[in-house]
Amino acid sequence: MPHDVNLIATIAAGFGLAMIFGYIAARFRMSPIVGYLIAGILIGPSTPGFVADMSLAMQLAEIGVMLLMFGVGLHFSLADLMSVKRIAIPGAVAQIGSAVALGALAATLWGWGLAESILFGLCLSVASTVVLLRAIETTGILKSATGQVAVGWLIVEDLVMVLALVLLPTIAGMLAAADSATGLNIFDQKLLLTIGWTIAKVAAFIALMLVVGRRLLPKLLWLVARVGSREPQQHHTRLDRDRYPSACPCQRATISRAIR
Repeated sequence: MPHDVNLIATIAAGFGLAMIFGYIAARFRMSPIVGYLIAGILIGPSTPGFVADMSLAMQLAEIGVMLLMFGVGLHFSLADLMSVKRIAIPGAVAQIGSAVALGALAATLWGWGLAESILFGLCLSVASTVVLLRAIETTGILKSATGQVAVGWLIVEDLVMVLALVLLPTIAGMLAAADSATGLNIFDQKLLLTIGWTIAKVAAFIALMLVVGRRLLPKLLWLVARVGSREPQQHHTRLDRDRYPSACPCQRATISRAIR
């Protein structure tokens, strides 16, 4: 039987090197994330030796990001975001706008095209939620006012980036038209329809998640928790009955607890 161990090798190498270099980084009084980054570089294609499966590594990284954002959601609710909205929302939007403008200006001076310049500015405008959230948790200020503002700021940045990524194909077409000889017609009906339809889908998705995430999913999880599973208990009861057939149920339960 053929065996494919790419997934096992990628996970084992990644976790093993991350543990080693994370420990070394902590010993040097640095964030373990530094060690994790070094581990990723070592098993990447840019260094000699073992090279992990890049396709699997990217999928595992996406799973890690989803779990991280799930953790963010556990620590930070929509009400928390609304409590710091006067600082987080305008601050994050202004920071993104200024970073995009400055990045696009620098790239334009380097001779890049309009599309590449704006994309470069977008890359500079968003901070790493992974790194900053880890730093906030390490310093123990997650529940403080400063930590709440910082997390709210990061969430606003993530939401803006999600919207930008969804609109990126449409924006790329607009910028390509702007660079072409025909120029860009912002009042083109097809272009406006595409942008409107994209924004409507994003809004519908957000509304669905707010309704499902806040109302339906908690009730569904509560129903699952109430059902419970008695299979492990029944399995142990059958084993006790087979081991001690002459004992009464109370004696079997006492003996079973004593040897476990």
